Amino acid sequence: MKTRRVMALLTAAVMSAAMLAGCGSSSDTASGTASTTAAADAASTTADTAASTADAADTTADAAATTADTTADAAASVNTDLTGTVSTNGSTSMEDVIQSLIEAFNEEYPNVTVNYNPTGSGSGITAATEGSCDIGLASRDLKDDENADGSLTQTTIALDGIAIIVNNANPVTDLTIDQIASIYTDGTNNWKDVGGDDGDIAVIGREAGSGTRDGFETITGTKDACVLDQELTSTGNVISAVQNNPQAIGYASLAAVAENTDAVKAVSVEGVAPSEDTIADGTYKIQRDFNLITNNTKPLSDAAQAFFDFCTDPANADIISNAGAVPVNK
Repeated sequence: MKTRRVMALLTAAVMSAAMLAGCGSSSDTASGTASTTAAADAASTTADTAASTADAADTTADAAATTADTTADAAASVNTDLTGTVSTNGSTSMEDVIQSLIEAFNEEYPNVTVNYNPTGSGSGITAATEGSCDIGLASRDLKDDENADGSLTQTTIALDGIAIIVNNANPVTDLTIDQIASIYTDGTNNWKDVGGDDGDIAVIGREAGSGTRDGFETITGTKDACVLDQELTSTGNVISAVQNNPQAIGYASLAAVAENTDAVKAVSVEGVAPSEDTIADGTYKIQRDFNLITNNTKPLSDAAQAFFDFCTDPANADIISNAGAVPVNK
């Protein structure tokens, strides 16, 4: 269609140029030749303009078609038939990951409400056991006594580094696991003993039942031996405490610390900085699992099953990664 229009314009232009060339006396030959050339140039410019206009029209049509296809695809992926409420309960460290998954899930299932209750890993496991929530959230693995009857299933969706954090004003940038253990068991009390400035160390930790605390103590070999100046009940509280005390040290989910680099800094551990790559390859030693806990004796509702499947779908790995954790299903 576009080619026929351009050829018609070009043909007309050439014919006009030929007619102009055939008119006039011999004394006007030079003038006629110039006129013919000018007419041909004008015809060529007109043809080029027509072609550009046609190209622009085609581009606009293609863009409109692409937009229509994208809109149709988006509409097709939205499921308005599924309804219900899903309750999740547990780890505060998993907040960024779970909230990101909930937000993306709601775009696909707008008529399903997913609630998140950040009570801590131990409480989440208890809630799953008792059936007071659909899905428990634990930033540690199940203990033998928590699943003695085998009624619970642990499904790991991500790995998370436990970052060792200090105040941004603290010059210390690296600690060994032995140094960290010594600080937390009251063996090392002054920052100057680990390369910092002279000053008493304020030791910040989590409450009993915290998945972050369990992971930290297991890896550092300090279980039931920590001596804390402050024992706090959430990841956010630990970050705030370290931010407000230049002498403080704490531990927190890397997923949360990554969003608060203006408040605290994560030190490297035995020369390895916590990152997605070092957690995935295991070179950063202080890490743990992010788990979904379900009760085998209480089948999930259709809505809860849909959310569980969404969380474990490899297609949604980027959602977990963008929230600061390392997805295990890719």
